[in-house]
Amino acid sequence: MAQGKTNAVRLLERLGVPFALREYEVDLEDLSAESVARKVGLPPERVFKTLVARGDKHGVCLAVVPGDAELDPKALARATGDKKVDTVPLKEVEPLTGYVRGGVTAFGGKKDHPVYLDELAELYETICVSAGARGLQVLIAPTDYVRITGAKVAALSRPK
Repeated sequence: MAQGKTNAVRLLERLGVPFALREYEVDLEDLSAESVARKVGLPPERVFKTLVARGDKHGVCLAVVPGDAELDPKALARATGDKKVDTVPLKEVEPLTGYVRGGVTAFGGKKDHPVYLDELAELYETICVSAGARGLQVLIAPTDYVRITGAKVAALSRPK
């Protein structure tokens, strides 16, 4: 379980944003959004994963997509204005964001990268995203998420 407050949680508190935390037991063999969803008692389509990607023109960005879907790189490229976008190699995730795989969030990172949120988030009153550590998730209204992160909302995912 995650212990203490993360930078992401501190940021949300400082901004006075309504949110709720959900802790869960981490299984390093299964960091999937579906597994996290089961552990926090939510359907996987409400648990959004934050992926680190890099475009050929505009560089690094964060793509936030539902746990039951996968990122559509062509759709992300359209949203970012790049010709081509790929997720970054795992070894680059922590140096770029300050977060480990399974704990990446758009809140309070090492650097503010552009954020792209899948439009399916708008279907829900709250979505669940990482709170900046494995074992800790935050439930937040999509409108607050967009306001705080400056996320652009676009169609980014496709069914698995």
